[in-house]
Amino acid sequence: MSAQRILVVEDDEGIRRMIVFNLQRAGYETIEAGDCRSARIAVTDDKPDLILLDWMLPDQNGPEFARSLRREELTRDIPVIMLTARTLEDDKIRGFESGVDDYITKPFASRELIARINAVLRRASPAGGDDQIEANGLVMNIASHRVTARGKPVELGPTEYRMLKFFMTHQDRVYSRAQLLDHVWGGGVYIEERTVDVHILRLRKALASHKYDHLIQTVRGAGYRFSIKGGG
Repeated sequence: MSAQRILVVEDDEGIRRMIVFNLQRAGYETIEAGDCRSARIAVTDDKPDLILLDWMLPDQNGPEFARSLRREELTRDIPVIMLTARTLEDDKIRGFESGVDDYITKPFASRELIARINAVLRRASPAGGDDQIEANGLVMNIASHRVTARGKPVELGPTEYRMLKFFMTHQDRVYSRAQLLDHVWGGGVYIEERTVDVHILRLRKALASHKYDHLIQTVRGAGYRFSIKGGG
């Protein structure tokens, strides 16, 4: 099995070299970019398994670049970890709302960075990288694009399928309507947040006949989450 590739987008050469050294020591292959233009070329030429993205870059800031990745079919599923010296809560929220999967503040220890990368990659590639995701008998086969509940087919529209895939690979975390729009539809799509509610209802209806609608939980004032645990 080949090593997983990580694209490091960082304009500070010293920091970039330090990150690359630690990633290679941990067994990862690395690709380097000092700006978003170079990163875009790298992603197109050699799609990485994960992107480490600095916030402050010379040609575009990290959140804007992350949003652009989420708008495109080729890159929308690539996990992104934001690296930044910004520690304010508003900055972290802005980072997550741009579609990143994790947010690490500088300075950081190399062991923490590797641990966070491993955790994000596990979430992005469940069941050890298999083409199948399972949650209490609800199974999504990525290769065949089919969903079954205890062996019986679940009929889903394309948007509901993408939403369920996102939920099943990001369990037990609450996502706002704006975040779901970014992750499921892409950040450049101008539609009302109420559209999320409509598709949540459709997804629940499709799951209800198999008694799995309870997995899609409403968190009042915050958004939605997917969990095999009880709601709250």
